Amino acid sequence: MTGQSQTGAPDGAASPKSTRKAGSGSPVSLPHRHLLGIEGLSPIDILALIDRGDMFADLIQSDTAPPPPFSETLRGRTIINLFFENSTRTRVSFELAAKHLGGSVLNINVAGSSVKKGETLLDTATTLNAMHPHILVVRHNCSGAAKLLSQHVDAAVINAGDGRHEHPTQALLDALTIKRRVGRIQDLKIAICGDIANSRVARSNIHLLATLGAEIRLVCPTTLLPAAIDMMGVQVFTDLEDGIRDADIVMMLRLQTERMEGTETPSQREYFNLFGLDRTKLMRAAPNALIMHPGPMNRGVEIDSA
Repeated sequence: MTGQSQTGAPDGAASPKSTRKAGSGSPVSLPHRHLLGIEGLSPIDILALIDRGDMFADLIQSDTAPPPPFSETLRGRTIINLFFENSTRTRVSFELAAKHLGGSVLNINVAGSSVKKGETLLDTATTLNAMHPHILVVRHNCSGAAKLLSQHVDAAVINAGDGRHEHPTQALLDALTIKRRVGRIQDLKIAICGDIANSRVARSNIHLLATLGAEIRLVCPTTLLPAAIDMMGVQVFTDLEDGIRDADIVMMLRLQTERMEGTETPSQREYFNLFGLDRTKLMRAAPNALIMHPGPMNRGVEIDSA
């Protein structure tokens, strides 16, 4: 799992916990060597990963070390975190997860690496492959970078975000959070609001949550809608209050100005007035609606600072 799925609920609302016994369940066996995206995963694959994450969440909350064999799952294995974009939550989460499972972790600082001297991704892949790591966790600003890397290394590759394409582990974390807080995903009304066009988190969540039976609504200006929206099987709203009406989950996304390049958008003040979530607009959502944000949050832009 990756990062921290930041959530909110009305004051005094309880946080439902898993009823499954911590440490239960058999090892997850998936028919995939790499995790490059949610597309390509079956509902059974997704539910198996969520269930395993649920078990570890119970262990972490109880301050209990993962028992064998889980604490030795990655013993003798080397995990390289290769991040071409800035990251705090995701990189640290992968590092902690690997260490909890007994692995050895190497974080590569791209800013001080040969990449800054003009080395290509394929050259980097060749160099890293010669070191014989077992797992490569990669974040890159180009869509498809993780898949390209997976075709040129022997290690298993985990996509920690590639351009506008996908961020599968964030979507898995979001699904786990919803399951633990609400108890289910099927038939929930989930509004994803903000910069959909440039959000890899939105794409992965659309695929995952729709696969598990949720009703997906996209809420944003028309200029921030992704291409081929008609093929996604979602409802589209250009008015926030209409889009979140009776929604069980309201997921807010930041404006990714670094990826916009010529896209016409309102000023930050105008954007907040139209698409920023505050207490007044939130009243349109279902009672006890869960508010989520993958971070980092731009308070006063997509979400109120209060």
